Amino acid sequence: MKPRDPSRSLKPSLCFSAIIAILLSSFALLYSTTLLLPPSPSTPSPLSNAACDLFSGQWITFPRPALYDATCPFHRNAWNCYRNGRDGMASINAFSWLPNGCGGSPLPRIDPAAFLSSMRGRRIGFVGDSLNENFLVAFLCALHSADPGARKWKKKGAWRGGYFPRFDVTVAYHRAVLLARYRWQPLDNSSASFRVDGLKGIYRVDVDVPADDWVNVTNFYDVLVFNTGHWWGSDKFPKETPLVFFKDGKPIVPALGMVDGLEVVLKSMISYIKKEVPKRTLKYWRSQSPRHFHGGEWDHNGSCLFTKPLSAGELDSWFDPRNKGVNKEAREVNFLIKEAIDGTDIRLLNLTHMSEFRADAHPAIWLGKKDAVAIWGQDCMHWCLPGVPDTWVDILAAKIIHDFGAG
Repeated sequence: MKPRDPSRSLKPSLCFSAIIAILLSSFALLYSTTLLLPPSPSTPSPLSNAACDLFSGQWITFPRPALYDATCPFHRNAWNCYRNGRDGMASINAFSWLPNGCGGSPLPRIDPAAFLSSMRGRRIGFVGDSLNENFLVAFLCALHSADPGARKWKKKGAWRGGYFPRFDVTVAYHRAVLLARYRWQPLDNSSASFRVDGLKGIYRVDVDVPADDWVNVTNFYDVLVFNTGHWWGSDKFPKETPLVFFKDGKPIVPALGMVDGLEVVLKSMISYIKKEVPKRTLKYWRSQSPRHFHGGEWDHNGSCLFTKPLSAGELDSWFDPRNKGVNKEAREVNFLIKEAIDGTDIRLLNLTHMSEFRADAHPAIWLGKKDAVAIWGQDCMHWCLPGVPDTWVDILAAKIIHDFGAG
């Protein structure tokens, strides 16, 4: 019998192995390329329409499932309204934002996986007061639905944040309620110029020095979202412990009032941002989040036990500064913000108007702690989660993807 040629018996298996190797290599190349490219959005961006104004419009009844629930690991207890048993959560989340000039459809919901893929390797930072933290928590919980392996992140001085390892994306919040550095300064023998009857001490604000919490992260983030405004009132800094403004280490003379101090700080911090934050960084300034205290301030039985949004015809009676109501500060602060960022590359996230309608969507008396209402009053300033800030997230995500694409 003629001996078998070993080379002939090996050829089919060698060919088969070669084919498998080629297929695996091709698949690996395709997979890695897909990860590196921003995904095609599942829904066309509303910003592809030049007439689309995301910030004006109306709330319509159009329920959609929330992207997260009470179990989100990034929740803050006081805003976790499902966990706290808040009445009317189904109603709060039954409304969707219908922006003007955007095709007549409700604002598209963020696609968390697609957004994180497009942000691969990038970092998004929020800087400001607790309303930016409220915004951040909504963002983290939405993104967590696409990466359950996300973990808490508190580096670089961040107060709170998350890292999404599947996409190498970091999203964090730096608490800086005035943006500028401020600190308590008790009265002593060297404080003769501040001695006034009833004065316990001062909060010194260095208008030209950023708060330590964010001064060193200007080059760390690819996107920054700033705000300030809710601490600029006599409820936070009464006459017994006022803000006193310093520049170049010396008190500003004549002394500035609260509004003038805010104006100076805004201009100084924006000048710092222009100088220190790279041009490639997307910079946003979130306009003031409106409060909905009815019948008095937070410490005078102000309440927000509403079951539906306000109508368009009610907004001015609540928020127009000329009416001198308890909620007028949002529009007053916005005037200063718009003036300060004019002519810069900071983009305005004008979320005030859309939020003015939603008197129904605050934690109110459902705060998650015994006696919290007796101590602090109703919370008619922050927002239930899930709730209105999820729509802020939808807008911010659309803006980030659009603005990166626009160069």
